[in-house]
Amino acid sequence: MAGRTSLCTFYVADLFLGVDLLRVQEVNQHLELTYVPLAPSMVRGLINLRGQIVTVLDLRDRLGLPPRAEGMKPMSVVLSRELGVVSFLVDGVGDVIEADPDDFESPPPTLDESIRGFVRAVCKQPDTLLLILDPDQVIGGNADAA
Repeated sequence: MAGRTSLCTFYVADLFLGVDLLRVQEVNQHLELTYVPLAPSMVRGLINLRGQIVTVLDLRDRLGLPPRAEGMKPMSVVLSRELGVVSFLVDGVGDVIEADPDDFESPPPTLDESIRGFVRAVCKQPDTLLLILDPDQVIGGNADAA
């Protein structure tokens, strides 16, 4: 592949994650949620984003990680997709980084199975491993299918 890819990075628990910057609409402080009865546990609610109703998914829950510590305020990464907009709740937002797609590798076998199905590639960084998420898998996929 030619060219570099810009990735929006963020943190969930001890994971360093990223998504293609072209998919990111905006990043916000945690906004007021409207609860959705009978929704799956990963659906934290709905937000009104300048008149647009957006479903909010908690990445900690979706990735099978423990809940946030009491009082810890998540950030919202709003992603555009063909079927509309969705927001991922994350613990913190990192930087936008440039990565060469030729440096992307398959997820290592040591990566927890509950997360592996949501990761399309990994990219080695100086101090850590960046897990590049497939937002469509996170939204509607099944981690066990991979």
